[in-house]
Amino acid sequence: MKGFDVDFDIEAILTEFVGGNLVLVLFAAFIIICIMKGIKIVPQSEKFVVERFGRLRSVLGPGINIIVPFLDRVAHKVSILERQLPSMSQDAITSDNVLVAAETSVFYRITEPEKTVYRIRDVDAAISTTIAGIVRSEIGRMELDQLQANRANLIDAVKAQVAQQVDDWGIEVTRAEILDVNLDAQTRAAMLQQLNAERARRAQVTEAEGTKRAVELNADAELYAAEQIAKARRISADAEAYATQVVAVAIAENGLEAAQYQVALKQVEALTALGGGQGSQTVVVPSNAIDAFGDAFKMLTGRGGK
Repeated sequence: MKGFDVDFDIEAILTEFVGGNLVLVLFAAFIIICIMKGIKIVPQSEKFVVERFGRLRSVLGPGINIIVPFLDRVAHKVSILERQLPSMSQDAITSDNVLVAAETSVFYRITEPEKTVYRIRDVDAAISTTIAGIVRSEIGRMELDQLQANRANLIDAVKAQVAQQVDDWGIEVTRAEILDVNLDAQTRAAMLQQLNAERARRAQVTEAEGTKRAVELNADAELYAAEQIAKARRISADAEAYATQVVAVAIAENGLEAAQYQVALKQVEALTALGGGQGSQTVVVPSNAIDAFGDAFKMLTGRGGK
């Protein structure tokens, strides 16, 4: 009975307290609910779009934000992280009527959520459609060789046009890439034949230039050899002229005997060189060759006697 009396007393006390302070309790609960609904904590990677009675009220940035409870509500939570569209292949025809398949990839992020939410329903599909049209248009202005050589210019043009067209949607295109440009089998075969022909032409040109260079070098070598031979002959002629001049001076000063002495001396030197060869050999000399020694000796004796 005592336990029952205690429980009954507690319930009575609570009933009496609540009955006397019901308004205060309800007011405190209302304040707590208002605080919970009025304070919004937004993550760093998101933005909240707030509506009041179905109309755009504001956009909440990262951090603690305060709204009017029961009047304002968070209608959309939009991620502002960079997104990548799935890679897609887009068929296009170049200005020289070649069918190509361009594989594209686009990165974007939402900068103005209020525009993205109220102006476009499917952002990814809209950007994909826009990219397809722009890639077709840009490739149609270029020839195949220009497309392969100037892919960077194509990427810049696509990115600029995409950024201009999606600006009304509150979107920033951070990257637009042309990953690959594929050709059909027939076009690849034709390009391979053209490449092989170009390689063969370059090989022939290289070989012809090598032959031309070799001929030029041979001609230069022959010209150099001829110049050296001419220089040698000129030097030999100068030496002979000098020797002749010396002999002429000697004859003028000493008479004919000086010339005869020089001739006899040359004969002796020639016979000495002829007999000085290596190995056993037979030397045939003129019958008056021995007289050359005597003549040279007589001239020396005569000149000594003088």
